[in-house]
Amino acid sequence: MFHLHNKLRYYLYPGAVDMRKSFYTLSGIVSSIMKRNVQDGEVFIFVNRHMTIMKILHLEYGGLVIYHKKLENGSFKLPSFDENAPSLQVSWHDLMGIVSQVKIKPRRLKNRVK
Repeated sequence: MFHLHNKLRYYLYPGAVDMRKSFYTLSGIVSSIMKRNVQDGEVFIFVNRHMTIMKILHLEYGGLVIYHKKLENGSFKLPSFDENAPSLQVSWHDLMGIVSQVKIKPRRLKNRVK
C-alpha cells in the first residue's frame, strides 16, 4: 500500500535529474551526493531541469517505490534553497504545496492561416 504521510522526513535534491534514472541510480544519488540512506525510510524528491517531471523515491513495505508525476502544462515551483547544499529538508506540507501550486505557462497559439 502507498505510504506517504506527514510523519516522514522529506529531502529535495537541489540539482536537476535525468528522469530516465530509476531505482538504483536515484539511490546512488541519495547515498553519494545527498549523504543519506535510502534504507532509513526517508523520502527523496527529484525534479528535472524544466521542472515538469518529479520522481519521489521511498522505501516502503516490501521494497522501493517511485512516485512519478509528469505535468502536461506548467512547472513545479520549488522553495528557495542553497544550490550547493547536498539536499533540502522539506515538510509534507511543502511537498503538497509544490505538487498543488503548479505554475501554468500560457500556451503559445500557432499562427493560423485563413
